[in-house]
Amino acid sequence: PPPAPVAAAPVAAPAPVAAAPAAAVVAGRADGRIVATPYAKKLAKKLRVDLATVAGSGLGGRITAGDVEAKAGVPSSTAAAPVAAAVAAPAAVAAAPSLAAAAPAPLPAVAGTAVPLSGMQKAVGKNMLPSLAVPVSRIAMSMCTDELDALYKKVKPKGVTMTALLAKAAGVALSQHPIMFASLTPTADAVVYNDKVNIAIAVALESGLITPVLKDTAGTDVYEIGRVWRDLVKKARGPGLAPGDYAGGNFTISNLGMFGVDVFDAILPPGQGAILAVGASKPTVVPVNGMIGVKTIMTVNLTADHRHINGDVAAEFLKTFKAVIEDPKDLVF
Repeated sequence: PPPAPVAAAPVAAPAPVAAAPAAAVVAGRADGRIVATPYAKKLAKKLRVDLATVAGSGLGGRITAGDVEAKAGVPSSTAAAPVAAAVAAPAAVAAAPSLAAAAPAPLPAVAGTAVPLSGMQKAVGKNMLPSLAVPVSRIAMSMCTDELDALYKKVKPKGVTMTALLAKAAGVALSQHPIMFASLTPTADAVVYNDKVNIAIAVALESGLITPVLKDTAGTDVYEIGRVWRDLVKKARGPGLAPGDYAGGNFTISNLGMFGVDVFDAILPPGQGAILAVGASKPTVVPVNGMIGVKTIMTVNLTADHRHINGDVAAEFLKTFKAVIEDPKDLVF
């Protein structure tokens, strides 16, 4: 007889497929708005992420690209940069040895040996001692140098240095305040006014400090001041200045900005009424029309003989100097 038919194995019914859970909407900002960075929005579209389901970690609940990537479960591109920077940092440190590990500088002479001062150093020390007996006031003021820096870029190719520009600016400002470049008589009972602004500029040499004088900076054009200053510096660092090159100054400028010095006080030279100490110009975050902006700011310190230059008078001069520095277009004529 034919074999009995084999019953087919029962086929299991397919298990029901669980429905994908609906994306949970997270609690967002109090006003219900979805705020995200432009890149986060672009990334959400690319990764098909609903921004309504993303919790923002940025300021005020703002959704960042990192938040979108975390929701999508992809590696964060924003975290890669700090890691790379952290890895690169040791290499940079290794490439530039720390000054803290530098060997001590060799002594200029045998330890314990008395090294005589140079003739210039002796003269400077002798001339500065009388300044200790003068009552002085010190006033600082900050100013924006963006316009001055822009002007400098234009005139630099024509041989005008920043020193020449500062001297010209000071000369123009001083000409409006005659008391600032006047001096007291030796008996300190009368004021002597000068008809021209003659500015002495401090120059550091290996043998000491010297102050060549730029004559009539208010009445001389800035290009001529640049040429004269270039010749004076060349003489000071070469064959030497003639007595007439460093005589007759009635105001002094000392600039340490090129060394990164922000603020300092300068010693009042004997026979003069004031000296201006110029610090470095640095980008600084400042309020601009109710917003936050960056401007290049320089701070100057004025040391003045308080016997004939009161603090309010010195402050008025600094206000004028600041106005010239911040609107210097008329320095070039």
